Amino acid sequence: QVQLVESGGGLVQPGGSLTLSCVASGNIPSINYMGWHRQAPGKERELVAEISIAGDLSVAGSTDYADPVKGRFTISRDNAKNTVYLQMNSLKSEDTAVYYCNAETTEETGISGVSLEYDYWGQGTQVTVAS
Repeated sequence: QVQLVESGGGLVQPGGSLTLSCVASGNIPSINYMGWHRQAPGKERELVAEISIAGDLSVAGSTDYADPVKGRFTISRDNAKNTVYLQMNSLKSEDTAVYYCNAETTEETGISGVSLEYDYWGQGTQVTVAS
């Protein structure tokens, strides 16, 4: 089991910057990826960015970004603090949404040699870009 707590949302003017954070607790070694999704009014929830957690933690994790945020958003991790950040720059009104932290895990099922992937979600934090 993994628990996620997001923070950092708020109101920011167009062109401004904001940093979101997500602190994970629980079965940290089970986490493969952590990332951010967002959902705007009337829209489907969509991937924003994702970063790998498992593997060689001495090197930077591999990342993936949605096209609308490439070059403006940066996802990073602090393994010692079990925290993932989303640095958002050059914010636009189109970025207004509820942002959700997520974690993907691989966990044992109780059946020998069988494991499954699970997804966990934070409560969401509102980001509003407006003047």
